[in-house]
Amino acid sequence: MPFIASPETALKPMAIALGNFDGVHRGHQQVIQPIVERSDSLYKSVVTFSPHPQEVLTGRKRLLLTPPEEKAEYLARMGIDRLTIVPFDRAIARLSPEDFVRQILVQSLQVKVVSVGADFRFGYRRSGNAADLKAIAARFGIEAISNPLLQCQEGRISSSEIRAALEEGELTRARRLLGRPYQLQGKVVRGQQLGRTLGFPTANLQLPSSKFLPRFGVYSVRAYSSLWGDRRSIPGVTNIGCRPTANGTEPTVEVHLFDWSGNLYDRHLSIELETFLRPEQKFPSLDALKAQIQTDCTVAKAKLNIS
Repeated sequence: MPFIASPETALKPMAIALGNFDGVHRGHQQVIQPIVERSDSLYKSVVTFSPHPQEVLTGRKRLLLTPPEEKAEYLARMGIDRLTIVPFDRAIARLSPEDFVRQILVQSLQVKVVSVGADFRFGYRRSGNAADLKAIAARFGIEAISNPLLQCQEGRISSSEIRAALEEGELTRARRLLGRPYQLQGKVVRGQQLGRTLGFPTANLQLPSSKFLPRFGVYSVRAYSSLWGDRRSIPGVTNIGCRPTANGTEPTVEVHLFDWSGNLYDRHLSIELETFLRPEQKFPSLDALKAQIQTDCTVAKAKLNIS
């Protein structure tokens, strides 16, 4: 597991990309890349905040495209040494832009280089912008890099646009914005065994409570586990939702793998969502549900080009 640091345990001095980076999407990657490409001896870190500042300021829980462990994994693949998480509270929210730079970047983190997006805002009531950061940072001997916003055919790439695409089951659009398939990952735990009873055994995936779920329904997927090698995938079909036919009340993620059987309990499993097949629905009987699952498997195999 890539290392997640606090300000106290972070390796210093640092070159950092600063922001929330929820999703680590293509726009975020553009901000992070100048740090990855540095050839000096500075530790390369992404500095972000937890809880999400909007959660603290509005009092509303904010689900994440990439909870911390998943975010750290993507960053490590990019070449980042550490994900440093700064606890965000109202005291930090009240800091002026200059106090934010002095207390957080200089005194706490010993930052020497900071990279942000052109729309970066910081300090009390978001009063500081990227130009302010560059001017204030210069007074402390910090190099500040402002990166232009990345656009695609939908317009600006943003976490909110990715959420909107996922809520509609528009996986192609979400993938274009992210630069990769949307992924769900967690530990396999025991469920009600209903899938096994119907002839379609499933792995019940326990996700972080903060993970953002896409539109409820059925998806074709590719699953990854260390059990069969780091980058080998097993195709399958996944149901995301509350299982109304079985009178479920809480969302679950259940994965049926094609042409594979074995014990996955307590193992870490990652699934990449490939195609949205159909929305969640309630069936009149378990036999009707079983027939639909068979149809779902047939359609998923066609989408995944499996004979």
